Amino acid sequence: MKKLGFLTLLLAIALMLGGNAFATGLGGDFSYYFTTYYSNANTPNAPDATVRIINDGSAALIPVGPQGPSAQGADLYANIYVFDDSEELTECCSCLVTPDGLLSESVNKNLTANPLTGIKPTRGVIKIITSDVGGGAFGETTSGLRGWATHVQKLASGFALTETLLADSNLAPAEQSLLYELCYYDGELSGQPCTCTPEDQDF
Repeated sequence: MKKLGFLTLLLAIALMLGGNAFATGLGGDFSYYFTTYYSNANTPNAPDATVRIINDGSAALIPVGPQGPSAQGADLYANIYVFDDSEELTECCSCLVTPDGLLSESVNKNLTANPLTGIKPTRGVIKIITSDVGGGAFGETTSGLRGWATHVQKLASGFALTETLLADSNLAPAEQSLLYELCYYDGELSGQPCTCTPEDQDF
């Protein structure tokens, strides 16, 4: 009886591990909302920071035969919302990232260059929602983007750059609606969204 219980336990563990591996292979990471910060932007003698986003190609899995699913990458959009340190939206934009493509956004030249107030921020928050169509408000959130950001750190003398993963965050429906509304009104009032660097033109 003890042997049967032990074998049952081993089988359960194997199924659990196999299930996790299978889920991961099917795009089991369902992250579609990311956050990060920027600091010392638009500051004399400070370097520029960069947000880099890739499309991992996991979107749009299509079953094929007995072997299971076959990955067919889909175009995705990084819907970017830039806030200043007063928690006010200053710019927003929707940038295309094709399968296996790389999007590189300069904090100074792309993400904070055309603020609604006309005052370029030096620090704040960047939020990114992944969707299947541009504009975000009319698309379905979906996983498939991964990203990193460099940060300008002030030293006793000069500046240094660090780099971190974008933080995988929880997106509440109220927050999502607010971001869409703020971006809509920003466009109506300023007509100048943040700009998207042509894909794969890294810097």
